[in-house]
Amino acid sequence: MSKFLIKNATIVNENKLEVADILIQDDIIQKIATDISDATATVIDASGKYIFPGIIDDQVHFREPGLTHKGDIASESRAAVAGGITTFMEQPNTNPQTTTIDKLEEKFAMGANSSYANYSFLFGGTNDNLEELKKLDRNACSGVKLFLGSSTGNMLVDNEEVIEKIFRNTEMVISAHCEDETTIKNNLAKYKEQYGDNIPMEYHPLIRSAEACYLSSSKAIALAKQTGARFHVFHLSTGIETSLFRNDIPLKEKKITAEVCLHHLWFSDEDYKTKGSLIKWNPAVKSAEDRDQLWDAFLDDRIDVLATDHAPHTMEEKDNVYTKAPSGGPLVQHALPAMLEKYHQGKISLEKIVEKMCHNPAILFEIDRRGYVREGYYADLVLVDLKDSWTVSKANIAYKCGWSPFEGSTFQSNISHTFVNGHLAYENGNFSKKRNAKRLTFNR
Repeated sequence: MSKFLIKNATIVNENKLEVADILIQDDIIQKIATDISDATATVIDASGKYIFPGIIDDQVHFREPGLTHKGDIASESRAAVAGGITTFMEQPNTNPQTTTIDKLEEKFAMGANSSYANYSFLFGGTNDNLEELKKLDRNACSGVKLFLGSSTGNMLVDNEEVIEKIFRNTEMVISAHCEDETTIKNNLAKYKEQYGDNIPMEYHPLIRSAEACYLSSSKAIALAKQTGARFHVFHLSTGIETSLFRNDIPLKEKKITAEVCLHHLWFSDEDYKTKGSLIKWNPAVKSAEDRDQLWDAFLDDRIDVLATDHAPHTMEEKDNVYTKAPSGGPLVQHALPAMLEKYHQGKISLEKIVEKMCHNPAILFEIDRRGYVREGYYADLVLVDLKDSWTVSKANIAYKCGWSPFEGSTFQSNISHTFVNGHLAYENGNFSKKRNAKRLTFNR
């Protein structure tokens, strides 16, 4: 039995700040009150620090199985814990892909064996696995993932009849990558004719254009409304798409929801000149105007969730011409510090950060007893010092790939402690060798 008593923390939870003590016993928050005393507990004095619920990241690519030279569940979940992310949902485009129930359960076994953070996996829809998807229990995993734009292998779902059948045949949240493949192919052909393979990186948002995003997402949303599907659009990257979403009803009542990723709120097309392929993502980082409009929608609740789309590649892979440099980058360790930087800049409140990174993912995916600081909930907690600045460098990067698009950036806030199910998994730069992660359960 383990017990921790966190004293004098400012708890950021459910749209308020409150100084209180938190008593953790085993994996559960036992008590939240002022002046708790327990002689049998390990005491942490958190005076001047802030406690957040553990961050829930609904979109990561941890590269296992099959792509583990880039990252694996163990390495990337450790990095996530260092960044205050205590729960992740991993995507199905690994090798082999997670497109059968057997492969899904194999991934859960991998998570149980090696993850430092709580885990679930998305089941991948394809043009030809509808019957398998129909067998999937709605509480088996976090949801279904569709690539309605480019992906690896056979994961591009471009058969409209199949898409409609998937929408009609699952009660789970269907999350989608929305980019119109034909538009992208035509744009790429145009620039390849001019530049060959060595297309300047700043043309990436013109190839994977706002038009390509809007065509795909608007069409998919229309179909979701027609079929009554529960539909979640991953990684919005354009201002025009924000008009497709509502903020006049509570999240629990929404059937169409949206996510934005950190990089689309932080970078713009002006950064390609200095960052190059390090900020090449799909969908692309676009204009500063798009970024501003995404922020507006994020703050006014048309966009519901913040995620990372953490997708590591080696520097050797990234250091290539445009057509050969893969899209994606590592972000789980730095997402919360980057958002806290926006707090220091006056862009967003601490309460709003917690809403978008903790509460809302828990609501959206109906996760059991996570995403809040509440008695009886799992003790997934993050202790943050808002006045402990540090600079991202190779010496403190925890990703297996060994680099970050934030290298050289100084953040004013630091994560000092991360608890996963009551276990102190990370403390002041040091990782526990013990793992106490759990498979997510749901209330559906």
